[in-house]
Amino acid sequence: MSDSLLDTKEVRDLLMKVSGLDNAAGDLRLKRIVHRVVGDLCRTIEDFDVQPDEFWTAMAYFTRLGQANETGLLVPGLGLETFLDLRMDEAERKAGLEGGTPRTIEGPLYVAGAPLSKHEARLDDGTEQGEVLFMEGQVRDVNGKPVAGAVVDVWHANTRGGYSFFDPSQAKYNLRRRIETDAEGRYRFRSLLPSGYACPPDGPTQQLLDQLGRHGNRPAHIHFFVTAPGHRKLTTQINIDGDAFLHDDFAFATRDGLIPAVRRVTDADAVRARGLNAPYAEIGFDFVLHPESAAAPDTVVTRPHAEAA
Repeated sequence: MSDSLLDTKEVRDLLMKVSGLDNAAGDLRLKRIVHRVVGDLCRTIEDFDVQPDEFWTAMAYFTRLGQANETGLLVPGLGLETFLDLRMDEAERKAGLEGGTPRTIEGPLYVAGAPLSKHEARLDDGTEQGEVLFMEGQVRDVNGKPVAGAVVDVWHANTRGGYSFFDPSQAKYNLRRRIETDAEGRYRFRSLLPSGYACPPDGPTQQLLDQLGRHGNRPAHIHFFVTAPGHRKLTTQINIDGDAFLHDDFAFATRDGLIPAVRRVTDADAVRARGLNAPYAEIGFDFVLHPESAAAPDTVVTRPHAEAA
């Protein structure tokens, strides 16, 4: 005979009532999910002999997490966003979609509505000093055909690891642009080489990471959404090669195929030709998109995004 309370009629009936599975109203799928989640939490409480003060400490933690607006930071830190990507990868494999640019997490710092430019753009507003970056490439389909009119939505941190909108010292949409590819599917932009960032040291995400014996650092990276009619939306990011946290990202976003070479250009003639007076960096990176497929889940994710006023 089991000694678990979860096997008693009293608790089984409780979970049925909690989840609404004892009535015909409501959403059946949601009811089943709630039944599983609450039941698994009850089993965790039982298995680890969680005491009431421990439980309410956890509830207070989630309250602080929401008040600090760090839910979107903790989710990748716990590997959940990467797990969602791995599930999508598997679903695409089963649907026969092979190849293409690897996806990786969106992260919590996207801002909708960045200015749209034709073919090329400058991302930084010129107020910050740093290593100038020129990045360019091509958007193609899986058969190698250029995708004209694709939109490359790009955003990244400044040289101190801060993102515009969330960092009030930066101008609106600084280091954020949408770039429409040309007839050959090409895009290019000028920016500053970004720095990585760390979780706020006194925030609830870092508090939990400290208890897990983990750091909260991300390597320098650049985010992208790439979209085009008839193609699956790509959410990805490249990491800046050479960063100390390149393969130790607290958000688990580093993936093979997303670490392009960074070329440092020091030739004086090349520097002058760019209108600069100091060496600069170059990155080349092509995006390969899958065609739309009814056999695989949608890649357009509905989630809250900030929007600069």
